[in-house]
Amino acid sequence: MEGTRIAHNMARTADLAHHFLEAVDQAAIASAEWRGLGDKNAADAAAVEAMRRTFDKVPFDGRVAIGEGERDEAPMLFIGEELGNQVGIEGALQIDIAVDPLECTNNCADNSPNSIAVLAAAPRGTLLHAPDCYMDKIAAGPELAGHVSLDGGVTYNLEQAAYVLDKPMSEVKVVALDRERHSDLFKEIREAGAQLHLMGDGDVSAAIWAARPDGPYDMLLGIGAAPEGVITATALRGIGGVFEGRLVFRSDEEEKRAEKMVDDDLTRLWDATDLCRSDDAIFAASGVCDGYLPGVIVGEDSVQTFAELIDVRTGEVTRHDRTHSL
Repeated sequence: MEGTRIAHNMARTADLAHHFLEAVDQAAIASAEWRGLGDKNAADAAAVEAMRRTFDKVPFDGRVAIGEGERDEAPMLFIGEELGNQVGIEGALQIDIAVDPLECTNNCADNSPNSIAVLAAAPRGTLLHAPDCYMDKIAAGPELAGHVSLDGGVTYNLEQAAYVLDKPMSEVKVVALDRERHSDLFKEIREAGAQLHLMGDGDVSAAIWAARPDGPYDMLLGIGAAPEGVITATALRGIGGVFEGRLVFRSDEEEKRAEKMVDDDLTRLWDATDLCRSDDAIFAASGVCDGYLPGVIVGEDSVQTFAELIDVRTGEVTRHDRTHSL
């Protein structure tokens, strides 16, 4: 009995990686059936149900830290929901999950790039319980660590990127979400002489692309969803890239709700190690539509998925191209 308890205590989040892989793959397969049909809600519901069903089989004491909303807003994967088949069992791995079963619902509905099923997992209490508000973000590769920061300002960060990466400003590539709220940001990037690349949705994918030395972008800038910021921070902590975020509120109601969820200064600058406070963490994503990852390929009697796992502790990034029988 004592030996069993010790074994449990030595277990890692990464020991469940194949279960997390299955969760994102099943969500991707389910939502892929709705690609191009114009119904983002149906696509999202299919992904949520498939991911939730997969979690029922996972041997852990799980809890949703970031999910589909509060209990009264979401029937499944709501914040605080218990997951797994070892809830309340002594010695079971206690894991918090941040999930977005279908990131870029609009993209799936339109069958346009970068829709993914994605999650982050870490020991209980180590993922920021991020409120459903906006977050101002910066993401970049390991080479820019210590050289760029939200506190530095847009032009400063672009100048730092050009200097550190040893390229002219005209070759510095910045990606941002195509939103009206970014009009001043776009103006400053263009006036500095850098390249601006716009994405309709999907700043998780964009941030990962920006963090990779062989990626198409040097930096992500701009305001996106705060919950996705926590998931992104987990991935970039594993890659070794730069990620910082600061909460942005659209109303007094959002700010008051955040005060109840975040036991800290709401104006503070969060880096990746603040948002994901453990290196015993896993990031998993599976492609729905082609983009950062290839999308699901549907055959006559099988489907093929393309997923990625990032082990934060080891920094290992692995690709998993799998065939599932129908």
